[in-house]
Amino acid sequence: MTTPIVQIRDLHKHFGRVQALNGVDLDVQKGEVIVIIGPSGSGKSTLLRCVNRLETPTQGTVAIDGVVMGSDDRAINKMRAEVGMVFQQFNLFPHMTVLENIVLGPMVVRGLERPQAEVLARELLDKVGIPEKAEAYPEQLSGGQQQRVAIARSLAMEPKVMLFDEPTSALDPEMIKEVLDVMLDLAHEGMTMMVVSHEMGFARAAAHRIVFMDQGQIIEDTTPELLFTAPKHERTQRFLSQILH
Repeated sequence: MTTPIVQIRDLHKHFGRVQALNGVDLDVQKGEVIVIIGPSGSGKSTLLRCVNRLETPTQGTVAIDGVVMGSDDRAINKMRAEVGMVFQQFNLFPHMTVLENIVLGPMVVRGLERPQAEVLARELLDKVGIPEKAEAYPEQLSGGQQQRVAIARSLAMEPKVMLFDEPTSALDPEMIKEVLDVMLDLAHEGMTMMVVSHEMGFARAAAHRIVFMDQGQIIEDTTPELLFTAPKHERTQRFLSQILH
């Protein structure tokens, strides 16, 4: 096996007395799609936030493409440029057009000239299915369209890994599919993805592995087929029985 693109070793995170992560070990290979599931408060989002250093681990290491993430700002910013993140909320700049939202990162961080950045942005808007929205402002878009712009903005940085933290949880039901379809396309194209989601249909269709977390630990790490048909742990069985009515 080649070196995993993401290596997480003995990761702990405390918020005061609350232990959000308790000794997590996880490897993600290049091109793998990992869907992370589990009850609220199980540490799923904290795990993603430690991977791109929005949270500083209390203990343990995260390595991206063989490089252990350091703690100084320059090292963190350099590493963060390799890791795209899409949140529940879209976090677009409201005073900028869709195009301006997307070109900003590549110009500032990657040093792209404006014409190059615009070509890239328009290609990505085409990829996420809304090329006609380049000159629109975020408030003129639906939630699903805003989330697709957020995905395009992350992709514009040409990240090695994409993190998705419940990207459809703030959307109306009819908008969920349009975002999941974009994510499914990315998965099929070989993008390395770590996805926290309750969308089990997406997990079945896109995931190479599903990781079930509870109380800050990985309880089960297996294929979708095995997880849904023969979960090993009673805690996993109980969780699935509640969400797979």
